[in-house]
Amino acid sequence: MGKTNRTIRAIVGVVLVLLAFTSLAGTWAWIAGIVGAALLVTAALGSCPPYALLGINTCKKS
Repeated sequence: MGKTNRTIRAIVGVVLVLLAFTSLAGTWAWIAGIVGAALLVTAALGSCPPYALLGINTCKKS
């Protein structure tokens, strides 16, 4: 996973988790929290299982 992809995932993940705990309620809060947490984990690990299954690579070739 490329640096830009990781950064975007981390930012969107944080926003979704914050929304889940502050603004949203019910099912939408759960969905936002789970998706946000998944984005944060994949950003931290630098790996996305669906990308691997689909053969997608966002790293720049050097």
